[in-house]
Amino acid sequence: LIALLLGTGRTGEDVQDVARHILSHFGSLDALGRASAREIAALPGFGPAIAALLQAALELGRRRVEEASFSPGHKLGSHREVIAYLSPRLTRLKQETFLVLCLDNKSRLMKCETVSRGTLTSSLVHPREVFAVAIREGAAQIIVAHNHPSGDPDPSDEDLATTRRLEEAGRLIGIPLVDHVII
Repeated sequence: LIALLLGTGRTGEDVQDVARHILSHFGSLDALGRASAREIAALPGFGPAIAALLQAALELGRRRVEEASFSPGHKLGSHREVIAYLSPRLTRLKQETFLVLCLDNKSRLMKCETVSRGTLTSSLVHPREVFAVAIREGAAQIIVAHNHPSGDPDPSDEDLATTRRLEEAGRLIGIPLVDHVII
């Protein structure tokens, strides 16, 4: 598929060899999808146009998976389903991003919205932002989630404190926090 996107090879290499080279350079399609345009364009025989083309194709694939995985009305009945839904959206990000998933009373997804973007290592979130979305959408319950760009899904002390604050706020407002998922 990469060869089809590239269209032609380079001097001394056919397009299949060039496609294999780029894939072996990055190690996987996932790593290629996370690569910057500058990293792709820096490879011999590649430039900004090819880098943009590859990034666009991979982004279209990512969006297709994301869209097909879950849409409003889909039941999020387990921790695994939430991870499957959010992983394509969050794993490639280089800064912490905090999301709220608004659910109806049957755990069906109503809305998924980003409420905060942080730094490489932290995301500042306040219950006000989380529950503003939930109230606006008429959610019966919520799940919150964020990524750890480090790849370590273990909760930090800050994550645990945030969960406690959100649980307490949810009890007061009447919109329970069902789960806090870390990708």
